Amino acid sequence: MRFLKYWLPFLAWMAFIFIGSGDVLSANHTSRFIVPFLHWLMPQLSPEALERVHMLIRKLAHVTEYAILAILIWRALFHGTTLDWKPSRFFFAAWIICLFMAGCDEFRQSFVASRGPSVWDVMIDGVGAALGLGIYWLIIKQLRHQSILEDRKSRS
Repeated sequence: MRFLKYWLPFLAWMAFIFIGSGDVLSANHTSRFIVPFLHWLMPQLSPEALERVHMLIRKLAHVTEYAILAILIWRALFHGTTLDWKPSRFFFAAWIICLFMAGCDEFRQSFVASRGPSVWDVMIDGVGAALGLGIYWLIIKQLRHQSILEDRKSRS
């Protein structure tokens, strides 16, 4: 049951990243629908500006996908294992695993004709993972604080 609840979402998200990092979601393919949409949304932009916005959207996608991945890894490690670590160790482990996976993903892209490896993308992925873990930590902290307050109210 632990596997289904904690490890399967992580593995499914990794499969999504693996599929997307092939030719399917290369810049050539995403530009076919993102650039026309951006042109429709902002017709005053030059073709060069549209390409820059397209690239920014693609880099934000890297941040988002690795933020989600980091949270899923943290959940799987924290709840899906019997490791007796402090929560901060789980956060660090999740971040390191994300960096490793980002590096593997970029290495894989070196074999895809429409893609290429990029150290910058690994760094962007690492920032996304750290951002996701930071947001998740703040949410956990806030929920824990609310739980303590509710517990105090119920006792009084």
